Amino acid sequence: MLQDFSSTTLREARPSVVATERLTLRRPTLADVKAISQLANDLRIAQNTRRLPHPYLQEHAVEFIRATAELGSESVFLIEHDETAVGMVGIDRSRPDNAELGYWLGVEHWGRGYGTEAARGAIDFFFEEFEEDHLYAGARVTNPASRNVLEKCGFQWSGVELHRFEALGSSTPVDSFRLSRGVWSSLKSWSSARRVR
Repeated sequence: MLQDFSSTTLREARPSVVATERLTLRRPTLADVKAISQLANDLRIAQNTRRLPHPYLQEHAVEFIRATAELGSESVFLIEHDETAVGMVGIDRSRPDNAELGYWLGVEHWGRGYGTEAARGAIDFFFEEFEEDHLYAGARVTNPASRNVLEKCGFQWSGVELHRFEALGSSTPVDSFRLSRGVWSSLKSWSSARRVR
């Protein structure tokens, strides 16, 4: 049973905000439970996201927000456009030297470039805040849109692996990608130089 989503008993992490051209990436709070659960409760999203169950209930959103606030090994952001939640993006650092980018968008927000923009914001945050030299990501082989996001962000394909997807209840092939700090730095320099012209 859900009660008191605004409870002050949850130790919230210090707010962290990343601003991109059109989006704001901020840490989710219990006030975001309804919006997150409404966006995430779509089988098309769950089938392409390893850890999302389906159906995705408000209880799942509460558990997720509490876990990310307490663990500290994940940098998770709610993606907002004009103060409306459109999805989630984050970096899971729970495995040493194997930080992984993950993201999803509500179906009604697909095809607008939000995924690429949010991923770039999270990638910049990661390389600016942490000292690791590589960031990893994956996309189901049946999800070319996600693969396209990763390639636009500079990730390089590194092979195919099997990963378990909670909503599918089984493992499925995933294209694996890697982004090095050097490539990220080069892309940032090139992008800055283009803006100066």
